[in-house]
Amino acid sequence: MKDAFGTPQSLLVLGGSSEIALATARRLVARRTRTVHLAGRPGPALESAAAELRDMGAEVHTHAFDALDPDRHEEAVGKLFTEGDIDLALLAFGILGDQERDEGDPLAAVRVAQTNYTGAVSAGLVCAAALKRQGHGSLVVLSSVAGERARRANFIYGSSKAGLDAFAQGLGDALHGSGVHVMVVRPGFVRSRMTAGLREAPLATTPEAVAEAIEGGLRRRADVVWVPGALRWVMSGLRHVPRPVFRRLPL
Repeated sequence: MKDAFGTPQSLLVLGGSSEIALATARRLVARRTRTVHLAGRPGPALESAAAELRDMGAEVHTHAFDALDPDRHEEAVGKLFTEGDIDLALLAFGILGDQERDEGDPLAAVRVAQTNYTGAVSAGLVCAAALKRQGHGSLVVLSSVAGERARRANFIYGSSKAGLDAFAQGLGDALHGSGVHVMVVRPGFVRSRMTAGLREAPLATTPEAVAEAIEGGLRRRADVVWVPGALRWVMSGLRHVPRPVFRRLPL
């Protein structure tokens, strides 16, 4: 359960080596979170993240998880909830892909869609069912402003995030009244390993800023969090730009 300060005592991260996820975990552990489950592909990045959180005083467990293997999601994720309540589940996995390459390689494009959308649908439903059985907890889903309106420069990634965003909103409505809170997080361009080498977009942010926004959103029990907040109004305007004009914008 959450403590008197609203901090979850236990955290499950799907995408355990994600920079945003690790920044969020660090922030929560520094408050009062004591148990952390990091689920992701086994390797040095996952173990390094676990070691850092252990050094901060948390009890950390690592688990093998592959977004592209939904047949094992119930086994890999669902069983964790049987070992003790989990107050917060964070879906933080995803890949950007390479738009130019992926347009000419349908299988590569499908991998982006399966990771960002299909894998999240499967894992999200497993977490939602377990949280509902508990009768409490939060599910935080990392979406993106890219899902608000598909851009020529990254419409494969953007379309996968659009599907994820719609799914998470619908899941939140389905769980309303169950004691489970679903929060969608829509960051803009995040300076991270995933975006290294890309041209930085206006209103760029950092993993630490996203983590701070996640913590604030959880305290408010927000349904949607924009990072930075100004992007809410920017995207509201861009959604209504006529398509012929939108095509010519340097986005």
